[in-house]
Amino acid sequence: MQFSKKDIDAMPSRYRAHFVNSLSGYKSANLVGTTDTQGRHNLAIVSSVVHLGAHPPLIAMIMRPDVVERHTLANIRETGWFTLNQVNHRFWQAAHQTSAKYDRCESEFNAVGLEPEFIGECPAPFVKESLAKYAVKLVREQVIEENGTILLVGAIEHGVVCDEALCSDGHIDLNAIETVAVTGLDGYHLGSRLGRLSYAQPNTWPTKLDE
Repeated sequence: MQFSKKDIDAMPSRYRAHFVNSLSGYKSANLVGTTDTQGRHNLAIVSSVVHLGAHPPLIAMIMRPDVVERHTLANIRETGWFTLNQVNHRFWQAAHQTSAKYDRCESEFNAVGLEPEFIGECPAPFVKESLAKYAVKLVREQVIEENGTILLVGAIEHGVVCDEALCSDGHIDLNAIETVAVTGLDGYHLGSRLGRLSYAQPNTWPTKLDE
């Protein structure tokens, strides 16, 4: 089937949300851990984290428009810190449940049965059950004028990776820790690695690296 912009605009809102969200393919599933200045913890699942660069180590995350109360965004603005915790197969359903609209005074950690932990100087909580996670300090906030979403740029200040997933060259083997990917609004998947390939160069077909 083919869809014009007119067709997409005419879709029922929830159908369109599923359709457009699925078009971008597999995305990383992360839990964002934050705290406010009163020490109240918040946890929310996001699929909008992208790598910006390795030197300095930067990431970006898109937040929905600031037209209603957004606990995660408010906490990040208050403290300037957040954590990103990769979801794995052991708690993917609990991770999804964090998207429910809990009251600001209720911690999603308690609501879904996950354990907060604090590492280094970051005031925001990590998810203890996550096997690949990192602390982020807010660098910049920018409103996307076209739809009102908010782009947060953050600097990676501290990383934690399970030993079994860290390769000798710095590559992180997400299959080894059964990291979960997300599609659309509610589809969750385990990856199946095809392999790693050598650095691509003109006129030379890449070779498969030893696992």
